[in-house]
Amino acid sequence: MPGGRALGRRFGWLWAAYAVSAYGTGFGFGAFALIAVLVLHSGPAQVAALPAAGRAVGALVAMPLGPWVEFRSKRPVMIAMDLTRFAALASVPAAFALGRLSFAQLLLVCVVVAAANIAFNAAGGAFLKALLPPEDLLVANARFESTTWSATTVGPPLGGAAIGLFGPMTTVLADAFSYLLSALGIRAIGGKEPRPGPAGAPRLRAGDLLEGWRHILTHPGLRPLLFNAMVVNGLILASEPLLAVLLLGPLGFAPWQYGLAFAAPCVGGLVGARLARRLVARFGQRKVLLTSGVLRACWPLGLAFVRPGVPGIVLIIVVQFGLVTCCGLFNPVLATYRLDHTPADRVARTLSAWSVSTSAAIAALTAVWGLLAALTGPRTAIAAAGILLLATPLLLPRRADARRTGGEPAVSLP
Repeated sequence: MPGGRALGRRFGWLWAAYAVSAYGTGFGFGAFALIAVLVLHSGPAQVAALPAAGRAVGALVAMPLGPWVEFRSKRPVMIAMDLTRFAALASVPAAFALGRLSFAQLLLVCVVVAAANIAFNAAGGAFLKALLPPEDLLVANARFESTTWSATTVGPPLGGAAIGLFGPMTTVLADAFSYLLSALGIRAIGGKEPRPGPAGAPRLRAGDLLEGWRHILTHPGLRPLLFNAMVVNGLILASEPLLAVLLLGPLGFAPWQYGLAFAAPCVGGLVGARLARRLVARFGQRKVLLTSGVLRACWPLGLAFVRPGVPGIVLIIVVQFGLVTCCGLFNPVLATYRLDHTPADRVARTLSAWSVSTSAAIAALTAVWGLLAALTGPRTAIAAAGILLLATPLLLPRRADARRTGGEPAVSLP
């Protein structure tokens, strides 16, 4: 376990709930695209629209959820979002069994799940900040990050095997039930929560919708980190479908080769997450954040030079391993910095605003890069994303920030 120390029974239940849903998501990875192609006979434009429109509309739907979450107890919200995701995903195999499944339903499910993800993450971050002392937040975030990458390593290959044996509905159903199990795990946490939201503001006001963005944009550290996350995440994820087209099309990779090339490097995420706490303890939060932020931008350009056969697989594994290792290190440090520098009565709104912004950026850049690939070819579009990523370290914060958050000592960037 990263950090090598116990964080208590309540955190153990929270971590277990997160692990179950993370492995369910990994197991169901790519199922909607396969359902759209194999069951509904959708074209490339419709398949690409599922994640892009799901993120964009889901972010729009989730905008008022941040303030709503802020002023409510967080565990009931997390349970409600898990049950919402369970019901939405379970409706897909149910409709298929009744012969009523449609592309519109897949799109609606994508939107509902995307909005529920944002609300759950906002409530979960606020709950974690109240559950643990500041010195344990990096350990907790590193454990979540390790779980994410281990699920990404194991889940898709197992899900692919299950799809081959039983069809894509099997993985969607398993993903749905993982959220039901997560809800049960969160319910088992028990205990009492602090009174939600600031005293005297029990009802949602119009100004609360923008409070998360106001806090981020006026904070000298969070503002550049948000812009960096929007551009980096957007360019990396916009390149993924283009790389799939390139590898499975002109370069002639078999599906198992494609899966291996992207599953194996996820071990790097475990390495990065396990190193996060000890590197921060040795070199300081600011140096680790800046160094890993710079290094993660250097890898994706290498994907533009992939070639057929074993050399191409090796290149992808090396590039992806480097990228994922840096992300596995950067992400928990960023998550901890964000919690450290956000007052307790604004955590849900800040995390919601962050997720809405990054989701909208990913959706927009995915659409733009799809158009660019149609005009220039996937390899050129991948190269363009890699070149632009080289400039993203300029968006990282360059100076320390010792701002305090709501009377709590902030963990400043040294």
